[in-house]
Amino acid sequence: MPSIEKHAEISKQRTNNWHREVHEWIDDPQHKDERHDITKIPETFQMFKDKYGEEAAREYVQHLADDVHGKFNHLIEDIQALIDKNLTYFGAKK
Repeated sequence: MPSIEKHAEISKQRTNNWHREVHEWIDDPQHKDERHDITKIPETFQMFKDKYGEEAAREYVQHLADDVHGKFNHLIEDIQALIDKNLTYFGAKK
């Protein structure tokens, strides 16, 4: 998963704002697991929207999406490597 700094850089590229307060809030070590709970997206989105505006609220959701991608991307790569290995074993080419 990206670091707070990386999340902020991505936000800056996407929106021209760092939204550091959003990323620091989500990744606070004492609350990180509960703040990544996707079942709480509606109320947390509204909280950020009320406090920092629509753009910040969208960056909250994007942060979660980036973390999901980061968390599971290595699994996709591992599975693809196994598929490629098995295809080679059976004489098939990709």
